[in-house]
Amino acid sequence: MSTTTSHSPEFEGTPDTAGRGARLIHNEATTEIPVHLLFRDEPEPVSVPLAPAVVSRRRGTGEQPRIARRTPAPVKPRPVPEIDPDLVERPARVLPGAAGVLAGTAGAAGCVLASWWAGTLPPFAAAALGLPAYAGTGLGGAQWAALAGCGALGLFGFGGLARGRTGRAWVLGLFGRYRGTVRCTGLMWVNPLLLRRRIDVRLRHWRSEPMPAADANGVALRVVVLVVWRVKDTARAALGVEDHQRYLRECVEAALARVLAQLPVDVSPGSPRAADAATLRNTEAVGDSLTRIVAADAAAVGLQVFSAQPVRVEYAPEVAAVMQRRRFAALDAQHRDKVLTSVVDSVEDTVTRLTVRGLVELDDYERKALVKDLTVAFYTGHGDR
Repeated sequence: MSTTTSHSPEFEGTPDTAGRGARLIHNEATTEIPVHLLFRDEPEPVSVPLAPAVVSRRRGTGEQPRIARRTPAPVKPRPVPEIDPDLVERPARVLPGAAGVLAGTAGAAGCVLASWWAGTLPPFAAAALGLPAYAGTGLGGAQWAALAGCGALGLFGFGGLARGRTGRAWVLGLFGRYRGTVRCTGLMWVNPLLLRRRIDVRLRHWRSEPMPAADANGVALRVVVLVVWRVKDTARAALGVEDHQRYLRECVEAALARVLAQLPVDVSPGSPRAADAATLRNTEAVGDSLTRIVAADAAAVGLQVFSAQPVRVEYAPEVAAVMQRRRFAALDAQHRDKVLTSVVDSVEDTVTRLTVRGLVELDDYERKALVKDLTVAFYTGHGDR
């Protein structure tokens, strides 16, 4: 057992009239004194080495002391995938298609003239082209060089012709090195030595198959997601990852698992969080979180994600049957409760009317028997409906 002594702040440091020592309480500091020490006859007080307990509060407000809460350590952000910073889309050097046609025509004409010069051009071809009859000098070094040069010019001219389409792009490479991207449309000439890879840059949407997932309670779900996206950086999409479409699908599946694991299945309507809580039933909130995560993961490979929205959330087949039985059981229990409440109210009203109007006089035994019979009758009548 212990007691405490107090002292107001204005008497601080002043000894009392009974010869006692200085006060034991300084403002907000409290010290416990054992009771048996107050009744001892010793001339001098015995000091008790107890540490004061200091409670901080606002003066004059009457507020309760505030307990400092520990704030959780900040979660470190997930590392973002990094791609070669030099791998950025840039336009490739191409020529108009007319230049390729002109070069190819010139090469073909040079081959014909070199063949006529060497005397290897058939007579009917020379007559068709309007060339004079010429025996030729034979295939010498000069003739072979002319044929090779004109043939190479014709192959480069016609072999480099390409047709650009709207919504499609060409990613060009030479010996494993990125040489640029072609987004032009129409006829153009591209170096035939470059390796071409066509990329679709149109706005695209992808509707996933039912993907397995689990909510915060571990219940298995099947979710179908609709993703609207397009290729923004063709260099990173074609060369930064092996298959950008497969990468996007896996990012959606991983992000879906993260989002669903952090959200509750539902929030009761009476709770204060029901208005702004993000649950599985709130598809807008789930879609916003899913879009933000997928867009951040896919941006590293040159993909721009506009929307990732779940269009269907359902229980897994092995869980759906159990949930359906539970739902039927809950509905049946609710129906039975309503029927029982209605029967009890009817019995109570009937017995009250009979006794209040004086139609019958019942003792406790007769009252219990009447209640029992009426309950059985009313409940049987409800069951036949």
